Amino acid sequence: MLGNKIKVFFLVLGDVVVLYASLLVALVIRYGMGFYQAFANVNVVPFTVIFIPWLLIFYIAGLYDLRRLRDNLEFLRTLALATTASAIVAILLFYLVPSFGIAPKTNLFIFIVVFAVIELYWRRVFGRVTDSGEAPNRVVLIGNGPTAAETELAIVENPKLGYKIVTHLTEESAIGSSTSLPTLVHENRANLVVVPRTLKRKGSLTAALYELFGRGTLIMDLETFYEIIMRKVPLGDIEETWFLENIEGAAKFYDQFKRAIEFLLAIVIGVILLPFELLIALIVILTSRGPVIYRQARVGTNGDIFMLYKFRTMRRDAERNGAQWASKKDPRATPFGKVLRASHLDELPQLWNIIKGDISFVGPRPERPEIVSKLKADVPFYGVRLLTKPGVTGWAQLNYRADLTVEDVKQKLQYDIYYLKHRSPILDLAIILKTAKSIFVNPE
Repeated sequence: MLGNKIKVFFLVLGDVVVLYASLLVALVIRYGMGFYQAFANVNVVPFTVIFIPWLLIFYIAGLYDLRRLRDNLEFLRTLALATTASAIVAILLFYLVPSFGIAPKTNLFIFIVVFAVIELYWRRVFGRVTDSGEAPNRVVLIGNGPTAAETELAIVENPKLGYKIVTHLTEESAIGSSTSLPTLVHENRANLVVVPRTLKRKGSLTAALYELFGRGTLIMDLETFYEIIMRKVPLGDIEETWFLENIEGAAKFYDQFKRAIEFLLAIVIGVILLPFELLIALIVILTSRGPVIYRQARVGTNGDIFMLYKFRTMRRDAERNGAQWASKKDPRATPFGKVLRASHLDELPQLWNIIKGDISFVGPRPERPEIVSKLKADVPFYGVRLLTKPGVTGWAQLNYRADLTVEDVKQKLQYDIYYLKHRSPILDLAIILKTAKSIFVNPE
């Protein structure tokens, strides 16, 4: 995990260097030997301000996610779109913020072209360096079933994560050959052994793992390793005690701090967007019959029921046959409702829910009481997601498709519980930024 953080740090640092190097090259092209005076006296401060949203857009685009750094057409398309978006933001800031004092048409154009060339070269060099040689983490993976298989597949498909499975043992073979496990680890030059936590107490295997631990080999639970690789919790391999050890009392102080910040932020955003919301309300009235605001009972923290507010996107009689999940191309949606859903603008009235304290900006999706009752009976540990306040957006919504089946719910629950365990200002900010990206680029 540390290796991945170091890689991301150097990737970001490299982009910062490329930005300033591109600016210097652009000024050399434009002013020749007088480039440094132009850099120090005029350009360095405004361009530094521009570089902040530039890096932020790259983050939103996923260009610092090691899983996505493959030198293929999709990566090149993402890099091109992120660079174009950053250039547009730079142009807008230079020409809309008078305090910059400059409107560098030629300099900015040259800079954008130079940056595109150098950045592409830097990214390819970074990819070759991080892919070259052996992975820093050579793993002996022990485990049966889907958790171990899913983990191994993710590592094979994402070599930039820095892990390589050198041997995969079943639980039975690991126990049966436990005395030879240290030799196996040594022969494969492994520095990490991943093992199911329940297997650590299996007699001779415990002794072998302790011996490896004494030699400096890292021993990690399969469940923890799965979290690192997949960014979700393997519900099929944990039991009730896991929640007592990992969830009880987690982030309580942050929850209180988060509530105060969100209350003020929701009021400010609500006031700023009020004219826009009134326009949406008018269009809803003119395009379909029924109320402007749709009120629906949802389940909040600890099972409390509250009324969720949204702009109505469906026909007035959409649920005459009872509650049901919305489908991807829901025939009940009105034409304007489809636009609101695709852009997530139907959720703007939820600012009032945030002010009231019913929901947060970030958290598990608030579900309907009748659906919650059914899912608590059908999906193990489903009620755990009710321990934290639901949100307008969340980790599960970003990482998995909409709820269409009970199996989808099980998959999303793994992400919800991961969020419950790891929630923090950094994770919440990442979710908000990635949600902003999804408004403009809707995933299939």
